[in-house]
Amino acid sequence: MIASLSLPRVLRVGRGAAGELGDVITGLGLSRPLVVTDGFLTGTGAAERLAAPLRAAGLHPYVFSGTVPDPTTDSLAPGLKALHEHEADVVVGFGGGSPMDTAKALALLGVQGGSMRDYKAPRVNHGPALPVIAVPTTAGSGSEATQFTIITDSANDEKMLCMGPAFLPLAAIVDVELTMSMPPRLTADTGIDALTHAVEAYVSRKANPFSDGLALTAITTIGRHLRRVYADGADAEAREAMMLAATQAGIAFSNSSVALVHGMSRPIGAHFHVAHGLSNAMLFPAVTAFSVPSAPGRYADCARALGVASGADGDVRAADKLVDALRTLCHDLDVPTPQGYGIDRDTWTGLTPLMAEQALASGSPGNNPAVPTAEEIQGLYAEIYA
Repeated sequence: MIASLSLPRVLRVGRGAAGELGDVITGLGLSRPLVVTDGFLTGTGAAERLAAPLRAAGLHPYVFSGTVPDPTTDSLAPGLKALHEHEADVVVGFGGGSPMDTAKALALLGVQGGSMRDYKAPRVNHGPALPVIAVPTTAGSGSEATQFTIITDSANDEKMLCMGPAFLPLAAIVDVELTMSMPPRLTADTGIDALTHAVEAYVSRKANPFSDGLALTAITTIGRHLRRVYADGADAEAREAMMLAATQAGIAFSNSSVALVHGMSRPIGAHFHVAHGLSNAMLFPAVTAFSVPSAPGRYADCARALGVASGADGDVRAADKLVDALRTLCHDLDVPTPQGYGIDRDTWTGLTPLMAEQALASGSPGNNPAVPTAEEIQGLYAEIYA
């Protein structure tokens, strides 16, 4: 088996790394960054703190703060206008997964034009595109190191998976100081998101030795630190560990794939506006239980890496312990069910066939150890509701 691997050309990882953004831009021979962020980071002054040193270094940044949660095709239009008016030669995604996904989409559309539907999976996009530099402020999405972006079609609420090297950031700056103010709910959701990335990368039908090592390392790190940082957001050591693990998990699944959890998660986010990490968390235990019989050895490895099973446990027992551990983790981190989140049962049930169709169309369920039918996906949606 030959694995085709893709990583950012430049990775700056460590406390204070964001201060090196200007050096990275200059070193790449670029000078007119469009900083893509959101209203929250603009309101706190974080976006200006990122941009000011760029101006001082002789660069010409422009801050676009119009990113919305779960970016849509409509939300890209003003960003594309800003990119062209600024004559940007590089796009900086600054924030959580939504600003980074928006930055990736703008970088491609700014060169190739068209609409995002033209670039959705199963198409693999090789470019051209403007270079992207990703500066994450959450420890979860891993988008700073992946060749994927997720954009919701405003016309029909379909969360479109778009993939290929064109979406891979040229550079990523991973600075734990940018995550220290994350509230507990966001900490939990992004942390479980990172754990889902790592587990799905490891059990995926496209897994390879390169992604395996990163996935298992990330699982171990998250197992040791997620509850700590949820309980105490000021725990700098745990924050730093989670930040690194999220990037490792991102590299792992970018070079392997995600699977059924993500395939089912995207329609929940699109139709019910549930944050991506939270919708993953709602699904994670049940989907894992469904999948375990098809790859007990791989799931057992994940259980041992997470620290919930030992070498003395057989693979089946260890894999079952993983399912139990995920249920306990979601309980400890106060993950609600869709019902607990406030989603109406009839609306949920009525949309289930469409969500199952959209999940399968994304391609992600095809990477799962147990490839489900539409009926099985509908059954899983029914199972997790309450």
